[in-house]
Amino acid sequence: MVPAVLNRPCLFLLTIVLVLDVAATGISRVVADEKTPEAKAAIPAARQRTPEQASLEGDVLHDLMHDTLQIVHHRYYKEDEGLELPAGTLLEVFADIAQEHQVKLRWLVVEGQAMNSDHIAQDDFERAAVQALLTGKKKYDAIEGGVYRRAGPIVLSNVCLKCHVPDRRSTENRIAGLLISIPVKK
Repeated sequence: MVPAVLNRPCLFLLTIVLVLDVAATGISRVVADEKTPEAKAAIPAARQRTPEQASLEGDVLHDLMHDTLQIVHHRYYKEDEGLELPAGTLLEVFADIAQEHQVKLRWLVVEGQAMNSDHIAQDDFERAAVQALLTGKKKYDAIEGGVYRRAGPIVLSNVCLKCHVPDRRSTENRIAGLLISIPVKK
């Protein structure tokens, strides 16, 4: 029996986090509480990825986050219930993934209004990623300073446009982006 506080979206996201934990590490979790702040910040050798592994992990993470956002938003989010938007809820998942796996995820404004100024392109890579996604590319990536960076499109369907593109003249899908940063072996 599932406790009443754990509804379908919560269980769905919990399952995803557990799958990511196993998929990203392939090893037992590091017990961070027993380490110094410096040791917590260091990436254990077992969690360091080659550029090829980071690219594959980035592809899987992108697809997983995109599909999760779409499913949760369309099946479980009801505007009149006063719930937090699924994209906002996923920020908590992003924080957990960053802490546990040293993988950073962040939304990126591509088309439409920024719902949060943190989602506006912040550097040359992100500005180039916006331009690439606007031309229809499914992935824009690079390795910079020992970090694999990837941007991919997130579909903004008609229900999203009311907020993201309030002055729209059509209901055609638009895109946002998801940025993924994964440390790689040098």
